[in-house]
Amino acid sequence: MSVLNALPAGIGRQPWGVILPLTALVCFGAAVLYSAAAGHWMPWSAMHVVRYLAFLVMAIVISRFSREFVKIMALPIYVIVLLLLMAVEALGFVGGGSQRWLNLGFMTLQPSELMKPAIVIILARFYDMLPPGATREFRSLAIPAVLIGLPVGLVLIQPDLGTGLAITFGAVVVMFLAGLPLIWFIGAGVAVMIAIPFLFFVALHDYQRQRVFTFLDPESDPLGTGYHITQSKIAIGSGGLFGKGFGNGTQSHLAYLPEPHTDFVFATMAEEWGMLGGLFVLFVFGIILRYGLRVARDAPGRFSRLMAAGLTATIFFYCAINLMMVMGLAPVVGIPLPFMSHGGSSMMTLMICMGLIMAVDRWGKRDIRGGFEDS
Repeated sequence: MSVLNALPAGIGRQPWGVILPLTALVCFGAAVLYSAAAGHWMPWSAMHVVRYLAFLVMAIVISRFSREFVKIMALPIYVIVLLLLMAVEALGFVGGGSQRWLNLGFMTLQPSELMKPAIVIILARFYDMLPPGATREFRSLAIPAVLIGLPVGLVLIQPDLGTGLAITFGAVVVMFLAGLPLIWFIGAGVAVMIAIPFLFFVALHDYQRQRVFTFLDPESDPLGTGYHITQSKIAIGSGGLFGKGFGNGTQSHLAYLPEPHTDFVFATMAEEWGMLGGLFVLFVFGIILRYGLRVARDAPGRFSRLMAAGLTATIFFYCAINLMMVMGLAPVVGIPLPFMSHGGSSMMTLMICMGLIMAVDRWGKRDIRGGFEDS
């Protein structure tokens, strides 16, 4: 009898193959945040672990939802998050030059984060309802374009280009996997390439244009606009193979590295844990993404496959853009590193994604359990 079979049924059937590596990554992130705070559990490390444990319980609860329940809630969830985005414009407070948050008293909520899974769910539901042969009709593109355009437009007003791109990425993955004609994506790509000069000089804010210039030549102003990425690459490079040792990072402890607990937490980690620490982080992300892709491949039904694949792509976007950003391979955008960066809204969003992927995994393995029906 295996160890899992010896456990109570409700515990043993959890997907421990992804939960345990994920928990190890969160604990590793807590250690990095502890060091970034100069050896203090507060305000980052302890809250990081507490939030994870609370949202892990939330994810397990979500994993018990039936497929029909998620389908029914797809539109209400989308509408609620869209209304929250509108509320940000009316009631949100400004932080870091952007108006992105709502103060709920017990926490500050960033509704744009919640739109990342919400857009995937609503599009998966739309294409599930659409006959497969209708994916070549104009409505298969027009209606999703409206569903995407409304929240992305509100997010860009905040302004938050990184989150807008993340929402769009997850949505486009769902549309592609739904079977829309490839020529439409090629045409859209060509149109975007043609429009880039106009978008760059007209649509982007001055600081966003400056980020692109800094990405192209960060050494041109190492003490000004290029400071963030320059210090990040110094921190990563100085870690070498084995790092300087836990608690011995100079870039974060001497306040050279900006945002060592959020956007640049990977640089904080790499300085102290070196390339081996970085490989561990990449290895765990590989486990998580492999799990999501396996669940999407084996998912029962079109809705389940599209949702699992879109949510996995959303997590991938978080990982890829943040890691590219801190290494100077992409412009600096406000996208945290999953499960390691400090932040309640991003952690909640990621655990919602994990909970829904776990639900799809369960849909493929269970019939009827505990009052919820797998369809």
